[in-house]
Amino acid sequence: MKIPVQSCILFLIIFTSCAATKPTKAFEQYVSPPAPDYSLDKNWAALPGRLDAADSVPAGLIDIQNQSQADVFFIHPTSYLNKRGNDQWNADVNNDKVNHATDGGSITFQASIFNGVGKVYAPRYRQAHYQCFFCSDKVSADKALNLAYQDVRSAFEYYLKNYNKGRPIILAGHSQGTVHMIRLLKEFFDNDSLRKKLVVAYAVGFPIPIDNYKILKPCESKLQTGCICSWRSFKKGYDGKFVQFEKPIVLTNPLSWTTEHEVYVDKSKNKGAVLDNIKDAPIAGMSGAQIHKSILWVDKPKFKGSFFYPFSNFHAGDFNIFYVNVRENAIERLGAYWK
Repeated sequence: MKIPVQSCILFLIIFTSCAATKPTKAFEQYVSPPAPDYSLDKNWAALPGRLDAADSVPAGLIDIQNQSQADVFFIHPTSYLNKRGNDQWNADVNNDKVNHATDGGSITFQASIFNGVGKVYAPRYRQAHYQCFFCSDKVSADKALNLAYQDVRSAFEYYLKNYNKGRPIILAGHSQGTVHMIRLLKEFFDNDSLRKKLVVAYAVGFPIPIDNYKILKPCESKLQTGCICSWRSFKKGYDGKFVQFEKPIVLTNPLSWTTEHEVYVDKSKNKGAVLDNIKDAPIAGMSGAQIHKSILWVDKPKFKGSFFYPFSNFHAGDFNIFYVNVRENAIERLGAYWK
């Protein structure tokens, strides 16, 4: 599962169409998979101290997890898609095909961004089916997402009790992972209990209303800490149905790390994208970026087969187009946190 040549195209084909294989009955008519036990290593897609996909390193970069004094809690996006046999509302964490898609996709290409700044923890969870975001049965979809969040919450509590050891925390998530992070931030960080341990939250690929929190605010500069960064990537010039959200939302330009609207930051500021082979060196100067209304305009990335890529939605590349910029920003914010 490579990004974006294979998985991004696959994802966005699904994003813009309805496949036949999806939950056909109400949530209660299925038997939910058993809850994961987070004391078992197998229920983590990434754990420090063992070899896993989050240890992947593009050429020229290094994994510093063994020496790090900070943690990264990563919540992966949906890998439970419209494929034959995936017709329940929630995935089983023992589903090898789903886990393979998770590890070869978001853990390799997104969670690995953060092995240059902290110890990476990424729980497997009973993720909600992809169709939860599009189906008409909103009651069942909400129940499936709630079940998924309970796992994420349980994993985070286990992490705090058994792994954290008082270290500062970076939160990172994408798409469905961000849906769950929005709740996690509200419950654990929008108060005085853990707020001071939060370096930054990269909550990418899903809109977050600015007024969602009492204390937490959007990051407005590259060294601000205890704040939230978020964006949704679309082709520059796109002005379709996603450009306007009903409320002001958290929007960050990952090339300038400001919230300035309609200010284009040239692609020369893009320090490196990682779109296909994780072992290759990041490609500098891939895309510029500009906040436009409620989205992030991005220059169309050039990759093998990009000429035939028909979509304006670069959702699957939200992190990867800005791989090195996010990685370096996390390092800089951690330095600012310590100061």
